[in-house]
Amino acid sequence: MKDLALKTGNALRERGLKVATAESCTGGWIARELTSVAGSSNWFDCGFVSYSDTAKQRMLGVEAELLASHGAVSEPVVSQMAEGALHNSEADIAVAVCGLAGPGGEPGDKPVGTMWFAWAVAGQPTVTCLSYFSGEREAVREQAVQQALDGIMAYLPK
Repeated sequence: MKDLALKTGNALRERGLKVATAESCTGGWIARELTSVAGSSNWFDCGFVSYSDTAKQRMLGVEAELLASHGAVSEPVVSQMAEGALHNSEADIAVAVCGLAGPGGEPGDKPVGTMWFAWAVAGQPTVTCLSYFSGEREAVREQAVQQALDGIMAYLPK
């Protein structure tokens, strides 16, 4: 993961871009990986850890109606998280993640390991992705961090 964070940082630096994070279930782990890279102050703008629904609304502008109708672990919520992070920062790209790391899931279609991701870039449509990871809580969270970083690399403006 350290190599991927370094590669991500180098790509951001080379393009003169900054990144922001909006995290729920990963609790700031994406930001931690990125800021572990020396020189990250040149390309890491800020991170939002919005674990509660209230924090998602207050910090990132997620609409209460979306949370009520779709739940926190949903595509519309993660999209608004990424867009809110982009809007409330000086970043050029923002990544957001929300999910169920365990040990408990939600009845029905949201088992443990369900993760929604979004990457927002100014002037481009927000990209979302639904993934299902397996393992214990920390393994699920680690896989989510990995996918978030992979997505930053994939969606960086050229």
